[in-house]
Amino acid sequence: MLLKKYLYALLFCACTLSVQGKDYRASLFGIYNDGVTLNTRSIQFAIDHIHQNGGGRLVFFVGRYVTGSIHLKSNVTLHLEEGAVLVGSLNPWDYDRKVWTSLIFAHDQQNIAITGEGIIDGRGRYIARNIIDMIHKGLIKDGFRFDRPEAESRPVLVYFRNCENVQVKDITMQNSSSWVQIYDQCKTVEIDRIKVDSKAYWNNDGIDIVDCDGVTVTNSFIDSDDDGICLKSHDASKVCKNIVIKNCTIRSSANGIKFGTASYGGFSNVKISNIKIYDTYRSAVTLAAVDGGFVENVWVDSVQAYNTGNAIFLRIGERVKGKKGRMENIHIANMYVEVPATKPDAGYEYEGPTEDMPRNISPAGITGMPDARIENVTLKNIEIRYPGGGNKMFAGVALDQLDKVPEKPEFYPEFSMFDELPAWGLYIRHAKNIKVEGLTLSCEKKDYRAAVVLDDVHGAAFSKVKITKPDKRDWIFSHKSTGVEKK
Repeated sequence: MLLKKYLYALLFCACTLSVQGKDYRASLFGIYNDGVTLNTRSIQFAIDHIHQNGGGRLVFFVGRYVTGSIHLKSNVTLHLEEGAVLVGSLNPWDYDRKVWTSLIFAHDQQNIAITGEGIIDGRGRYIARNIIDMIHKGLIKDGFRFDRPEAESRPVLVYFRNCENVQVKDITMQNSSSWVQIYDQCKTVEIDRIKVDSKAYWNNDGIDIVDCDGVTVTNSFIDSDDDGICLKSHDASKVCKNIVIKNCTIRSSANGIKFGTASYGGFSNVKISNIKIYDTYRSAVTLAAVDGGFVENVWVDSVQAYNTGNAIFLRIGERVKGKKGRMENIHIANMYVEVPATKPDAGYEYEGPTEDMPRNISPAGITGMPDARIENVTLKNIEIRYPGGGNKMFAGVALDQLDKVPEKPEFYPEFSMFDELPAWGLYIRHAKNIKVEGLTLSCEKKDYRAAVVLDDVHGAAFSKVKITKPDKRDWIFSHKSTGVEKK
């Protein structure tokens, strides 16, 4: 066993050294830090040179280095010292497109890294403006939905595909014009101590992990106007698996942590722990299987969410006709959430959609489909504080008419998708084998709705439940359900 650990340690050291290697100053290659000179070709020459000569670090010192798209190669590290800023060009023609448009690309590479306490700045407001100008002139063809260029047409900061042994450490990424960073079908990715500050334009997901195997995201801060950390599965033949997310702080005008807006393949073996979320418009944690894929074996532990629109949203859907998702073996424990009465991201540059307001506060939700139930979910030591004060003028479906709650299998998965729900605390529909141990739900003001509503739930055990009752009725209402136990 000791020998095996020693060999693993040697292998890790060898991988680390192969990424670092010799240091090369950026100025050696005629790369200028004046904030004006376009350095794209010089930086690319430097990367190619280092790659061809055994690998090493391209080191940027204090200054602003303007560039268009560059392509990272095996055994090369981009290292930005404190005070160094890699600045995205404002000219749309300075960027390449390989599925996505990006500032930094890497395809089919190994042992690559971006490190240092410097900054990557996409200047997203301005490059998006210039892309729109080119669209209006007919020089760029784009769907231009919602009066903005498609996400793939706007430069992300980092797009790595099919790469292995990737490190992204200590860096700050800011002002992307689209998703900030995408790791697509990569293996062994370490993201540690990074800062994302990206509220410059639409679709600013903080981190997107797509069909990867072996990713750690640790000790990082994410502030984005779209989902903070988002796991996706774009390929029906792939699985996003063996993911660890821990010790992170997230702020978002969408969801804190989300799986599966794209869920064509699957998600397996994901561990999330010690997460703080604040001023977040949608859910602290959303897990969705809505495109025919699956979500299985997920552990969420120690999440604190303050001023956040919703606590938990689990969803199976059928956005692709005939392809239903699957979700099972979900464990969520030691979670504390405070849901406000007002819009939690009010005042941020790109807020969540106002068309969802005003409305009664939505409950946490576990919502499958009649022929695709969510199975084997454990909620343990969960406390959610609600504002209460539900307004009957917004009233939706009455408790004796639960069949009228719409299924909406083809809809985009968000906690607000069902409109007004009959519960203020927890709503479970089309589920099997649900275990709730240690649940505290409280209302600051009385709410006319039931605290917990079960609809088509088979096998549910509740114990150690503490609920502020808004009226004299029982805290739980069960409809078309079997095997419901309260201890």
